[in-house]
Amino acid sequence: MSVSILRSRYFIVTLSLLSVTAIALYSGSRTTLSSPSAIATVNFPDPKTVPSNVQGEQTVVFAGGCFWGVEAVFEHLKGVSNVVSGFAGGDAKSANYDAVSSGSTEHAEAVKITYDPTQISYGQLLKVYFAVAHDPTQLNRQGPDSGTQYRSAVFFANSEQQQITKAYIEQLNEAKIFKGAIATQVTPLNGFYEAEEYHQDFIDRNPAYPYVVIHDLPKLKNLQVQFPTLYKNKVR
Repeated sequence: MSVSILRSRYFIVTLSLLSVTAIALYSGSRTTLSSPSAIATVNFPDPKTVPSNVQGEQTVVFAGGCFWGVEAVFEHLKGVSNVVSGFAGGDAKSANYDAVSSGSTEHAEAVKITYDPTQISYGQLLKVYFAVAHDPTQLNRQGPDSGTQYRSAVFFANSEQQQITKAYIEQLNEAKIFKGAIATQVTPLNGFYEAEEYHQDFIDRNPAYPYVVIHDLPKLKNLQVQFPTLYKNKVR
């Protein structure tokens, strides 16, 4: 386990575990762990704007807090062939975990998703991104992680991705799907930089890591429940 991971997240995880224990003892009942959610009790809509008939493999870059959980969510979708954890928004010199974790770069922890549009559409990816992968109403944070490196952002590769994403955010806000306004940035992709090897497939390698148990595994469960026809078991 890298020292950099322990520095940035171990203390937060320890506090989270202590808080959960304290709440359970105080309430006298078992506390159910679940991923953060600001979603109202309504059906999550499909995007009204649909992509054109694109051909061949496509890519998209999403940021939504710690990339471990976001990566795992999209790896479990049919039609997605590859997901890579990395950094987007800054320059190549600062594209390393220690620098990004300091909050002094313009990077966000992000994932690059490669998918087949004949099996899963960009609109379906957006729906999973907003409904399961993270809480888009949190500004420059996700759960216990705070800082611009944990911001919600869609880094679009072309004008069509930009148009569909902005239209969907307006659609979700107008429908009041969330209890608060969506804080997701929609910004051009000027470069994606792969994160260190130990970050790739982190959940598969560390399924019992406390941060993963508390914040990431519930996302996979929610994905399976909310999108059963899109969910796939990952082949290791």
